[in-house]
Amino acid sequence: MNTVSPRALLVRGMLAGLLAGLAAFLVAYVLGESKVDAAIAIEEAAAAGHDHGDEAPVSRALQATAGLGTGVLLYAVALGGIAALVYAFALGRIGRFSARATAAFVALGGFVTVTLVPFLKYPANPPAVGDPETATRRTVLYLLMIALGLLLAAGAGILGRRLAPRLGAWHATWAAAGAFAVAIGLAYAFLPPVNEVPADFPATLIWQFRLASLAIQTTLWAVFGLAFGTLAERALAPAAAPKEAVQPTS
Repeated sequence: MNTVSPRALLVRGMLAGLLAGLAAFLVAYVLGESKVDAAIAIEEAAAAGHDHGDEAPVSRALQATAGLGTGVLLYAVALGGIAALVYAFALGRIGRFSARATAAFVALGGFVTVTLVPFLKYPANPPAVGDPETATRRTVLYLLMIALGLLLAAGAGILGRRLAPRLGAWHATWAAAGAFAVAIGLAYAFLPPVNEVPADFPATLIWQFRLASLAIQTTLWAVFGLAFGTLAERALAPAAAPKEAVQPTS
């Protein structure tokens, strides 16, 4: 069992989140902003015949740089801190894995539950797509899908541990993963769909935007897993050093 305090892991998780946020911001700026600009241009062209003289209080250039960077970094640091606390609990409880391997599992689990599960049901849409009056409903459904993903993943983990003595670790893991997939499929079936894409909106732009959004999240979790695994391993390594230092020499 590790002897490093959760606070030390929390600090390292937030630092890893910061590094992951920087990488995600670069991906978002390179891949995502051009799609946002294209969607905004379509929205402005559709509203050309209406009076919309009020200009945005923040320029588009500032939104795409400082605004985007601040939002991504704050999100990534907060996510890194939460993931570090999950890591502190999981270390030594999900199998005899190294510090880096455990960090990889936590990052993969975070990507699946927080990103992939809600994305497959309620994928991201660019500006000009979606009814403003249903924004609250869509947000609630998205957050509900994240909560279900987390709860079902926790349930799958408990199921896997209980099945392991009878089925073995390998078969128990696959059984738990199958149960998780079935439960998520049922959630997809029962939760209401959201399809507010205008018929005349370019389908190519929508999918490019969605793929860019998925690439941003993939980068965030991948960099976090690599960075935090390294930082956590260095924090945990000194715990073994004193034991080796007290060995008598002959």
